[in-house]
Amino acid sequence: MSNTKHRKNYVLKPVLKERMRELLKDEKDFDAFEKIIHERQRSFIRCNTLKISSSDLFKRLNEKWKVKQPFFRNPEVMVVENKLEPGELGNALEHLLGYYYVQEVSSMLSVIALQPKPGDFVLDLTAAPGSKTTQIAAAMENKGTLIANDKDLGRVRVLAANLERCGVMNCVVTRNDGVVLCDKMNKAGYKFDKVLVDTSCSGEGTFRSSPKTFMMWNIKQVKNLSRIQKRMLSAAFKVLKKDGELVYSTCTHAPEENEAVVDFALKNFPVEVEKITLPLKCRSGIKEWKDKEYDINVEKTCRIYPQDNDSEGFFVAKFKLKEEIKGEMK
Repeated sequence: MSNTKHRKNYVLKPVLKERMRELLKDEKDFDAFEKIIHERQRSFIRCNTLKISSSDLFKRLNEKWKVKQPFFRNPEVMVVENKLEPGELGNALEHLLGYYYVQEVSSMLSVIALQPKPGDFVLDLTAAPGSKTTQIAAAMENKGTLIANDKDLGRVRVLAANLERCGVMNCVVTRNDGVVLCDKMNKAGYKFDKVLVDTSCSGEGTFRSSPKTFMMWNIKQVKNLSRIQKRMLSAAFKVLKKDGELVYSTCTHAPEENEAVVDFALKNFPVEVEKITLPLKCRSGIKEWKDKEYDINVEKTCRIYPQDNDSEGFFVAKFKLKEEIKGEMK
């Protein structure tokens, strides 16, 4: 109870509150959003099928907790319904053995949308700490090649530790700026079947797990990140094969970091947005924001709101490259 009261002390900054009201025009919808962001997130985990089957892990965990598998098509997604002690999920033997990864359900959507397959050549451009990288490797069944990149040495160390714990054997870890890495790979002639660009963002979807976001958020950061995200996406398209697929995702609701980035891609690269089916309730991308109008195809992107799914907030877009990009493109 004290934790809940402590969370109530956090409030949306006036500018952000105004922006969210504009996104969630229905008053009840906005009220539901403002209420749930003060509640502790649910305890989701993802079965690591490289080490154990979802059915076996489900049986094992139900001996100590009350565990559910909420999605028939994604049995690896589980939620622990018990009230857990701090660190209980991370300290459990099954976690230490690499049988599961503690991962919020929204975070799993990028890889579910990407649909990596055994034998694919895949790039995870901003991989640390490894939740999505280990999820990709599991989908690939350790077959094919996965490049996991991050620019921060400390985060790369955590990434490497998580890959080892989860038994990932088909992954090469690199440490580089994402744009620089893609430029190097493009010049060397590397082309990937699939690329994940789960980029840094303003974190508006993470209030439940990271209340400090209430204080750290600012509009200048949103606009600056949008420019960085466009550069990252531009670089990533260069290393994609013709008919290759790229998933762009963020954990924010800001249109400047979501639909505006997708609109930029559609206007500058030979790509199309693919319709995606996800296990959570998805709202279509918005076609206009402030004084900007976006390509109609941004409607095929997916907005995840916490009040719709009792989850964190998220955004997912999936692209297909219609024509291989050669030479320098800005």
